[in-house]
Amino acid sequence: MRDDELCYMPATEALARFRDKSLSPVELMAAVIARAEQTEPKLNAITYRHFDEAMDSARKAEARYAKGGRTRALEGLPVAIKDESYIKGKPTSNGSLILKDHVADHTSPVNERILRAGAIVHARTATPEFSCAGYCWSRLWGVTRNPWNTDFTPGGSSGGSGAVLAAGSTTLATGSDIGGSIRIPASLTGTVGYKPPYGRNPEEPPFNLDFYCHNGPMARTVRDTILMQNVMAGPHPRDISTLRPRLRLPSEMKPIKGWKIAYSMDLGLFEVDSEVQANTLAALDVFRSLGATVEEVDLGWPADALEAGLTYLRHIFGAYLGQLLADHADEMTDYARAFAETGMQSRAVDFVHSLEVAGQMYATLGPLLERYDLLICPTAAVPSVPAEFNQHTGSVKINGKEVNPMLGWVMTTPFNTLSRCPVLSVPSGHASNGVPTGIQLVGRTYSDADVFRAGLAYETAVGGWYGDASARPAP
Repeated sequence: MRDDELCYMPATEALARFRDKSLSPVELMAAVIARAEQTEPKLNAITYRHFDEAMDSARKAEARYAKGGRTRALEGLPVAIKDESYIKGKPTSNGSLILKDHVADHTSPVNERILRAGAIVHARTATPEFSCAGYCWSRLWGVTRNPWNTDFTPGGSSGGSGAVLAAGSTTLATGSDIGGSIRIPASLTGTVGYKPPYGRNPEEPPFNLDFYCHNGPMARTVRDTILMQNVMAGPHPRDISTLRPRLRLPSEMKPIKGWKIAYSMDLGLFEVDSEVQANTLAALDVFRSLGATVEEVDLGWPADALEAGLTYLRHIFGAYLGQLLADHADEMTDYARAFAETGMQSRAVDFVHSLEVAGQMYATLGPLLERYDLLICPTAAVPSVPAEFNQHTGSVKINGKEVNPMLGWVMTTPFNTLSRCPVLSVPSGHASNGVPTGIQLVGRTYSDADVFRAGLAYETAVGGWYGDASARPAP
């Protein structure tokens, strides 16, 4: 089997091959590392490399499979971990000069679970500074680029994770999502990303108590995303917000024939690029072919819904970063510094208004999802923005209209506001510049299985996304 076939092999298939001994974890890890070394000069998606240690771990996994018997859920699989969460004794930079020498003194809950499940961390993936942007560059690590077209960003903040998945430089990856940071790069790189409902997966304090914030899996297939989500999910003794009992998703689900699906092209809030619209309509036709009824709906959301979401982010996330300004302002990127400064100016009354708007939004979405099984909308309103884009100094126009450069060009933040809704982002096609586009599958609160059921049906109908060389970015 060629190395490129190994690099794009689904995790579920790799595990089956490990068990029947037609593939070794050593072979897979060697192929993935070779691919990373080939693509990294162009992409710059990896921060810290743990290649030698990963090969040692792969040999140990190979020995465990050779003995037969029980193996762990992710035994021997390469996983790239976002350079934001912690692994004890390993560096974590959060894309910031402030933390360039930081070594973690503990392991984050989700990483504990991934490591205990037998996955092997060979790489840490790039983020914008402190994960506070929808693109992926920092003063510490430079610019991360999209494998499909290196002129464009792979998105953010989990942009490095999306890029290495699309490039074949990992089998699985992690992300975190506070304003779309899993779903944006999933859309822009043609991968699958899951924002679980609040409390499903554990998080570090204090952001475990921020209901906009979620850890989640990223992969190239829906089944691989389920595989990883089943490892990440469940109550944790260090996170009071995590839900009991632990939810386990099946890897096989029933068809969606007879489902009623609502869709909104713009959520009543966004300008949407014509190519994104065309690909979304084509994806909706796939759901119709599966026997679902698909109807356009008007959510009736308030005009300031996006701004209210940004207000919430500034008040909690921005103010959290604001604590760094006194001692480290000169070390920060201009976009992170500006976000921190506006956060320090946020008022309690503004924060309360953001909660009131969230209530208004769910007052229409909640009843709608009692009548429909699912809501579908685009993930990003444009295929991508330039790799060097800066929300602090740049501008974005869609259909000739200027939009908010922070998160006005993506359609993810409303579902952080409505954070108990599970959201799965899956590919919808490619734009003329080669960059992928995506759609969000939005479920009823805490109905995780519904979005995966729809995602599996859709993935099967379209035949997946990386099955042969013609469906992969050039090396």
